Amino acid sequence: EVRVLQNLRGKIYDAKHLVPNKMRDFFCTINLDQEEVFRTQVVEKSLSPYFGEDFYFEIPRTFQWLSFYIYDKSVLQKDLRIGKVSIKKEDLCNYTGKENWFMLQPVDSNSEVQGKVHLELKLNELITDNGSVCQQLVVHIKECHGLPLINGQNCDPYATVSLVGPSRNDQKKTKVKKKTSNPQFNETFYFEVTRSSSYTKKSQFQVEEEDIEKLEVRVDLWNNGNLVQDVFLGEIKVPVKVLRNDSFQAWYLLQPRDNGNKSSKADVLGSLRLNICYTEDCVLPSEYYTSLRNLLLKSSDVQPISASAAYILSEVCQDKYDAVLPLVRLLLHHHKLVPFVAAVAELDLKDTQEANTVFRGNSLATRCVDEMMKIVGKHYLKVTLKPVIDEICECPKPCEIDPIKLREGDNVEINMENLRYYVDKVFHEIVRSSISCPTLMCDVFSSLRHLAARRFPNDPHVQYSAVSSFVFLRFFAVAVVSPHTFHLRPHHPDAQTSRTLTLISKAIQTLGSWGSLNKSKLSSFKETFMCEFFKTFQEEKFTESVKKFLDDVSSTESKEPSSLSEPVHLKEGEMYKRAQGRTRIGKKNFKKRWFCLTSRELTYHKQQDKEPIFTIPIKNILAVEKLDESSFNKKNMFQVLHGEKPLYIQANNCVEASEWIEALCRVTRCNQKRLSFYHPSAFLNGNWLCCKATVENTVGCARCTADVPADTQIEIDGDRETERIYSLFSINMSKLQKLEEACGSIAVYQGPRKEPDDYSNFTIEDSVATFHTLKQIIDTVEKMNESHEKFRKKRSSSAKYGSEENPIVGKVS
Repeated sequence: EVRVLQNLRGKIYDAKHLVPNKMRDFFCTINLDQEEVFRTQVVEKSLSPYFGEDFYFEIPRTFQWLSFYIYDKSVLQKDLRIGKVSIKKEDLCNYTGKENWFMLQPVDSNSEVQGKVHLELKLNELITDNGSVCQQLVVHIKECHGLPLINGQNCDPYATVSLVGPSRNDQKKTKVKKKTSNPQFNETFYFEVTRSSSYTKKSQFQVEEEDIEKLEVRVDLWNNGNLVQDVFLGEIKVPVKVLRNDSFQAWYLLQPRDNGNKSSKADVLGSLRLNICYTEDCVLPSEYYTSLRNLLLKSSDVQPISASAAYILSEVCQDKYDAVLPLVRLLLHHHKLVPFVAAVAELDLKDTQEANTVFRGNSLATRCVDEMMKIVGKHYLKVTLKPVIDEICECPKPCEIDPIKLREGDNVEINMENLRYYVDKVFHEIVRSSISCPTLMCDVFSSLRHLAARRFPNDPHVQYSAVSSFVFLRFFAVAVVSPHTFHLRPHHPDAQTSRTLTLISKAIQTLGSWGSLNKSKLSSFKETFMCEFFKTFQEEKFTESVKKFLDDVSSTESKEPSSLSEPVHLKEGEMYKRAQGRTRIGKKNFKKRWFCLTSRELTYHKQQDKEPIFTIPIKNILAVEKLDESSFNKKNMFQVLHGEKPLYIQANNCVEASEWIEALCRVTRCNQKRLSFYHPSAFLNGNWLCCKATVENTVGCARCTADVPADTQIEIDGDRETERIYSLFSINMSKLQKLEEACGSIAVYQGPRKEPDDYSNFTIEDSVATFHTLKQIIDTVEKMNESHEKFRKKRSSSAKYGSEENPIVGKVS
């Protein structure tokens, strides 16, 4: 079975020259069509707000447009949309991996569309009572799918169906469907295309070209506003000439109106700087990846490491991060990461001339360790920092010590005491946390420490700075300044708290840098106020604590087993749940709750950090599946089946729903009593909506979702990561071939014969070994190209498309 998977990652940098031309509070959202899936923090009082936020998520559904909206935050009124950047899905490849400034477009209701409509169109030849022949157009509007929410609620859609020409506009209308984003219309409309008198006594009907060329079928979708104005939801147009005498049935993506997205004022709304990387991978069955997977997994055994498949991948990718993410996850999944990191770190150290610059750059080694810490260290961060970060965010004390930024009435001495209290508390939590540090991180740190000590044998501090540059600078300090990114907080902190966290992060970086507190270092601070702040710290006390901590986390000795018995926090967040049948009016009883998933249980609470109202042990969960929208006329719903009645949950968007379902499926994958069948809809009014069975505990009518890849704490799909790596090799095939030519030249002529743009930046330590690996990569990728081409042909033959102007989404059979 083939899976088509979509990923989106990138960065929202900043905006400039926004209107209104005065200091305002701005934030930015990411939307799939009209569904918001990501929101930045609010940047206060700015004309050119800097957001600086990374995003990365899987896209679980089809979409037409990726949009970025800039909002003007309002306290009392609805937030105002200033402008947007909208990019068609087909055009995303033009911007992949590039940093671009985009001009903001006006937000026009005629261009805010999403969803698709299922139509059947047919031209019939009719013979009238008097023997004349006329042409009749039959339009069967079947259903729509994925219409947007209106003010957070399902819409009340209806459709108008028109036959439009230069001198005619015949319009008909469907019934209004209540509270649904997937309305089932199943209505048929008939239109006379030609005058019967024109075709008397003709046995074969032929449409006159001058008439047919000018006629088109237009279907407009609207939300019924009742007492307010109806809202436009999208339209499609099909020229009648494409029908001829044939029946035509297809799904059409709804389009904006012709005047949507067009405005002479677009250039005065401002601009937004973005980096966007969208990928779509077709993951084939596992056996197709055996050769490439084996080639990558033996990378750490290749001598020299620069001749390995994994290293070559990082060389040919324009952005190393493209290679690092799937590579680290794949090597982690197969327990091959530690030796690979050690090998590339050793290569990194060969080019390092001074001990105080060890692992400070953005090399393959440092990026691999960064990514490993993000994946493996989630729980470690949570148990170490979350309590103190919660205290700082929920009971904030003023901590500003920069004289230029002090507010009126602030006392710098008191602020410095507050900051010192927070820094001491964070530092203390970190240096006593070594027992919770994951073994894999300890193994990597141990390897880096010994490699650095061997490279600079006369420097007693380098073994510590090699580890502190990661664990303090790139792990704890980054998590402190961005708690939302590392899931330590559900929401972005306000501006004042963000500033406090930034000052604490700076202090932690300094304290964690082994040997940085001697007198000569104090004068090197960029900010005088930070220099004054650090004069209050006792050098010996802090450096000894750091040294002991670094010794502990770079030790390969096994940790105490007590830490293993602690439940692992996997996911938490705010969602809506339906009452579990305790009242007769339960259908309307949806309440907002705080959900928390650990390796032991799923709980929900009235508020975060309150005692749980309801607990489901993980071992009791029988299945986790999507719930049909028709059950409660609500989107993004899923169900947790356990011993009692199903728990029905509504997530805030499609990305969040997909992430929760995946996390729950992974943690329950080994449950012995997992169900094989379930009900896709709810049991309401005495029967199951899906199969109409009247017995509530009857066996489900649909087969449960197939097993998910197994790894609870580290959620990795090995085939998916290998597919991503295949795609990167395939995209960069010309570079692989040029590198192969370069190795051949070096081997034959005993010296490089190269053009500067081709491979002068590549590392070729051993041309013969590198040539051998390159040949294996190219042969493997070419074989995989054949498999993917077969799939693409099968997919295109199984997909039926609408007209060229109105393409549809094809489904894989």
